[in-house]
Amino acid sequence: MPLLDKPLPELLQYAGRNPRPADFDAYWAVALAEMNALDPQVELVPHSIPGAPFAEAYHLYFTGTGGSRVHAQYLRPTQAPKPGPAILQFHGYSGNVGEWTSKLNFVAAGFAVAALDCRGQGGPSQDLGGVRGTTLKGHIIRGLDDPDPHKLAFRHLFLDTALLAKIVGGFPEVDATRLGATGGSQGGALTLACAALAPYIRKALPVFPFLCDYQRVWEMDLAKDAYDELKYYFRHFDPLHERETEIFTKLGYIDCQHLAGRIRAETLLAVGLMDTICPPSTQFAAYNKITAPKSYKIWPDFGHEHLPGLPDLIWEFFADL
Repeated sequence: MPLLDKPLPELLQYAGRNPRPADFDAYWAVALAEMNALDPQVELVPHSIPGAPFAEAYHLYFTGTGGSRVHAQYLRPTQAPKPGPAILQFHGYSGNVGEWTSKLNFVAAGFAVAALDCRGQGGPSQDLGGVRGTTLKGHIIRGLDDPDPHKLAFRHLFLDTALLAKIVGGFPEVDATRLGATGGSQGGALTLACAALAPYIRKALPVFPFLCDYQRVWEMDLAKDAYDELKYYFRHFDPLHERETEIFTKLGYIDCQHLAGRIRAETLLAVGLMDTICPPSTQFAAYNKITAPKSYKIWPDFGHEHLPGLPDLIWEFFADL
């Protein structure tokens, strides 16, 4: 088998490269306290899906940290035993939640579905910003030059996932002990973050997760494509890498491998071993820190692309939620 990264036995032992800030746990304790103190001002605006009488659909709006108004699609079955299970879905970097009808298979089976539009990306969710430093290239480096590390953009996005879980788990039609989360790439990272910050998530299925082990990405010369902003940042703001340790340590606050140890959900990782966008070692840096029941499914010849059979695997994994 050709190798892009480490062989599988080494992947299963890999502990990650990116530094973990000394105050990491305190950082997220403050962040969660801020989130839990919010009045999210939840609003449900009906949306029509002709030909699907078994589903009710809504634009779900809530106010997250920093005052941004965040959007999600929310669908629930019209007739199903209540309270029932719910699936949280997270999309890829720069994208959006996609079509309403793509969620109907789960709704028809009695699941509520909530799909988050990430702030400032391809959907209508607000990103009010308010950070010092560059905002040109992407959300990984947004807030990196602000003296306050709580201004990091992905800190807010991670909290949005946990707040969505809290909101959906509080709906009368949802059993808060039967929540699942899934998504690919950025959505895989947000799945990990959600399961870590909302530890009552029961099942999590991250697909080739992004936002793991930034220093490893850079050392593999893969700071391109989705990680291109790392190269941009160093070239423009630290061309001699005099602040390299400081920069990677600050990014450690939003590195999913450092959150992964908090996960209590049963976790299934889907990974292509030829992934040049989110290299397998970065994904396993997070997977190896999960102490909850876990497993992985590998596509040896596939990269950051459609993985054959994955939709069926997702369906089967959540069927007994």
